[in-house]
Amino acid sequence: NSTQGRSISVRTLGQGVPFTRQAAQVQVPTATPPPHHPNGGGKRRKLGTPPDPAAGRPHPTGEQPAAQAQPQPQAPSASQAGQSRLAQGTEGSGRSYAIGAPDVNADEGPEPLDGPGGAVEVADPPRAQPLDDELPPEPLDNPRRLLVWPAPDVTTQQALSDRGYRPVIVHSREEVDAQIAAFPAALFVDPLTGPITRTALQSLRQAAVAAEVPVMVTAGLGQATREAAYGADPAVLLKALAPRDSEQHPPRVLLIEEHAEIALALTSTLERRGMQVARAASDADAVTLAGQLRPNLVVMDLMQVHRRQSGFAGIIDWLRANGQLNRTPLVVYTAAVEQADLPRLASGETVLFLAERSTSPEAQSRIVDLLARIGTN
Repeated sequence: NSTQGRSISVRTLGQGVPFTRQAAQVQVPTATPPPHHPNGGGKRRKLGTPPDPAAGRPHPTGEQPAAQAQPQPQAPSASQAGQSRLAQGTEGSGRSYAIGAPDVNADEGPEPLDGPGGAVEVADPPRAQPLDDELPPEPLDNPRRLLVWPAPDVTTQQALSDRGYRPVIVHSREEVDAQIAAFPAALFVDPLTGPITRTALQSLRQAAVAAEVPVMVTAGLGQATREAAYGADPAVLLKALAPRDSEQHPPRVLLIEEHAEIALALTSTLERRGMQVARAASDADAVTLAGQLRPNLVVMDLMQVHRRQSGFAGIIDWLRANGQLNRTPLVVYTAAVEQADLPRLASGETVLFLAERSTSPEAQSRIVDLLARIGTN
């Protein structure tokens, strides 16, 4: 039948997916087509029928169709819209072509885009966040690690644990390097439970200083005649610990000792080993002297070290404030020298030698307190 044409529709993108914006623009056809707009908009005319002469005249603004002013509350389905256009387009002669959504299960139309309902996936991978160089490589230990060599005795081990330290035994430079990432508080050399060698001590000191880990060494001083002395010369230990600015410059040692006789005996043996020594009678005097000497090594009597006091700046505070605490080894000793034997030491009748340090509760308490001071760096 030539009067009843086939309704051909063009599929919109997003097949089978309701699109409210499109649906709102679909107008219900009326029996009388609206006037033709100059810009190409408006209703189509039926092919094969003469054009309406009145279509060229502009419609008054106030007489716009109500269908354009008011959006449809509910868009008709695709099949209903197609059937409506087909039924109304059969009057007259010629074919009627309706443009709109396809019928349900229709085969015509373009292929849908990738994705469900014509959606296109846009790859948006997460961007890598910049690394924060200020963060530590791993969290600090609680209790904090304390590198020790050799293994501490039972009393010292308990004292360190009570103050929040976890002793980690190291024997070589490689073992020190392996612990640096955990930010150990200090390297604590306490030769109570075993002998130490000069080569191993020097290697551990170099590794700790290179990693900016404070170094603290304990020692004991005994007094005896040269023939009866059973320990090594203290200068052997101190020279292995003292770094130097260069091979041409001797190590600078700051000695804090209130007894002039002991200080003189230590100064003599150190100078014979090629070290430069400056002596301070107290911890307070050492602060002034340290600013002039810039020591490579600090040696002091453990029992003369001031406890931490508010408003008092000792040698430990000076080293920290001047950035020298991590590169200046600290040697603390206990001297088993009676007051009556000091004249014999001054005259050279007796000499000093390395011995076991004091293990009294006062000495243990001072050592742990000193470690806490240098370990807070």
